[in-house]
Amino acid sequence: MERKRAFDPVADADTRLLILGSLPGDASLRAGQYYGHPQNAFWRLIGGVIGRDLAALPYEARLSALREAGVGLWDVIASAERPGSLDAAIRRPEAADLRGLVRTLPRLRAVAFNGGSAAKLGRAVLAEATDTVLIDLPSSSPAHARAFGEKAAAWAVLGRWVR
Repeated sequence: MERKRAFDPVADADTRLLILGSLPGDASLRAGQYYGHPQNAFWRLIGGVIGRDLAALPYEARLSALREAGVGLWDVIASAERPGSLDAAIRRPEAADLRGLVRTLPRLRAVAFNGGSAAKLGRAVLAEATDTVLIDLPSSSPAHARAFGEKAAAWAVLGRWVR
């Protein structure tokens, strides 16, 4: 089975909030974009946090808006075998170098995990490695059936770490 690989991190020295997913799904991999599935609520959720309609912007403009707000993106898994896009189908995961990335982010104040799989794997790596706040969020994935308003309320806590 072919290994699926995460994208490079979107983060820089001004990143104050790092949002970690698990591993890009098939639609995202095909598009070459974080959260590329049209039903994934990520861009609407984080847009609400930073006060911008990110879903209406081209992808590169979305990333620029996140950088301006001090928000970075990455995944907790660097590569894995996975038929389809569900986290439950992930096999033989190779962990991303989260500790290495966190060391390069001097202004980092919080790490948020987009979904339970990201939280479980990410917390195992970062709990002892950083003094930043670690936040578990409901997944933005359409496979995680919760009302958008409920997800948005949970994601709103991120506002204290953005510009």
